[in-house]
Amino acid sequence: MPASRPEPVALPRWAVVTARRRAHIRRVAALLLDWGRALRVDELECARWLRAAALHDAMKDAPPDVIATLAMPRLGPPSLWHGPAAARRAEQEGERDPGVLSAVRYHSVGFAGWDRVGRMLYMADYLEPGRRFDATTRDRWVRRLPKDPDGVLRGVAAARLTFALRQGWPLLPESVEFWNALG
Repeated sequence: MPASRPEPVALPRWAVVTARRRAHIRRVAALLLDWGRALRVDELECARWLRAAALHDAMKDAPPDVIATLAMPRLGPPSLWHGPAAARRAEQEGERDPGVLSAVRYHSVGFAGWDRVGRMLYMADYLEPGRRFDATTRDRWVRRLPKDPDGVLRGVAAARLTFALRQGWPLLPESVEFWNALG
């Protein structure tokens, strides 16, 4: 089931995003909303998912020095620091939900301590329909998710780890711990 009508996402006033990034964030939110409906997730949980979607790439297009100042912890290369930077900025602005904050902080790498919001954001960010790689497999996973969220999560994690290995990148401890926690 493709992401339906991309509903407006309330980006934080401090977000630094291009129009292209804003469209990505909207597609991630729409996908999460579709899955929330299919899984019959209550409104409070769905609201957490949408907050995480709005925040996850809110600093992606900020100047590198701004990201570097905010990013704690610094996960891997600078291209991955936008998640920790956005989580820290969200926390400074009053976000107190530890699940939303960890979802945003680790959305690019995985985190063994996630609750449902982290896992769902991790999958939606990877599977959103605007991405151009492996469309057939990703579309199949999007449709399968309401019936098998754990299986899709393992598939997405495996695909992300395989990509990192093929690029010759070192695996981050957070990613390895996340994979091992999936069982």
